[in-house]
Amino acid sequence: MAFRKNQFYVALTNWYHKHGRVLPWRQTRDPYAILVSEVMLQQTQVATVIPYYNEWLRRFPDFAVLARASESDVLHAWQGLGYYARARNLRAVAKTVQNRRGGNFPRGVAAMRGLPGVGRYTANAVATFAFNQPVPIVETNIARVLARLFNLHNPIDRTAGREALWRHASILLPRYSARIYNSALVDLGALVCLPCQPECGICPVKKFCRAKNPESLPIKKMRSPTLRLTENHAFIVQPNRILLQKARERWCGMWILPTLRKRSPDEPPVYASIFPFTNHRVALNVYTRRRRKINKDSQRWISIDSLDSIPIPSPHRTAVRYLLSEVSAAPARRRRSSGP
Repeated sequence: MAFRKNQFYVALTNWYHKHGRVLPWRQTRDPYAILVSEVMLQQTQVATVIPYYNEWLRRFPDFAVLARASESDVLHAWQGLGYYARARNLRAVAKTVQNRRGGNFPRGVAAMRGLPGVGRYTANAVATFAFNQPVPIVETNIARVLARLFNLHNPIDRTAGREALWRHASILLPRYSARIYNSALVDLGALVCLPCQPECGICPVKKFCRAKNPESLPIKKMRSPTLRLTENHAFIVQPNRILLQKARERWCGMWILPTLRKRSPDEPPVYASIFPFTNHRVALNVYTRRRRKINKDSQRWISIDSLDSIPIPSPHRTAVRYLLSEVSAAPARRRRSSGP
């Protein structure tokens, strides 16, 4: 492959200039905007990220504005994307850049990796896309492309497999135009070298590919069994307000329905749903409760009219909306059932 590296680069980038995706973060060289996109894209689909990215930049256009924002405002802007530690890390980066670096984002990869939550991939991605530095990147799409190109059979989610990917990414990296090259490699995986049914017939670099059975690659270690959890919460409502609790663990800093410690084993929930969370599958059950003494350290009565302005994780927001709609519909149902 080494002696055909230039041919590979030409074939790939020619294809990219014709077929590459037009994405909002590719229209800028601002390291802040590119960092935001890269953090949002971690474990989240491009189509989902685009509206969040545009709205985020409208609300927090630079490091200075984000550094001044409250954690509540930041989490509210992030809600629906999940993995909220990413939002907290972005805010922590902004505060570090403003308070310790005079508002100047570092250009060096090592300095970037010293920022909160910025690892090897994110630092290299900002370096190549913002500053056109010749550094390799390996994300999900590129990992799949490289595993097939080099017919790699080490599990890519083990240390040896990950390092092999980064090594091969470095081998292929051109000295110049790394930004275009890395963008092209990402899009090859996103548009052609698909996880299932890869489009080998139209692949611009198929003559370089060593994979005998592309669909069988990349190899990953056997996943741990999904942990199933049940979480019980209370629905406590008064006219025009609802009792919520500030989360301290999974959704730290966001507002959720109050945790319910005790209930009757045969009591049916008024709302139930199931949602995935990393390697967990959580059953969310909600039970109606009457007004009670609240824990002033973590619980608050929240005006129903203000619910849209506070950060609430999606599973709990969906439950609250459903239950409030049921409460408002109940009087009408009672009137209909009572007759004239």
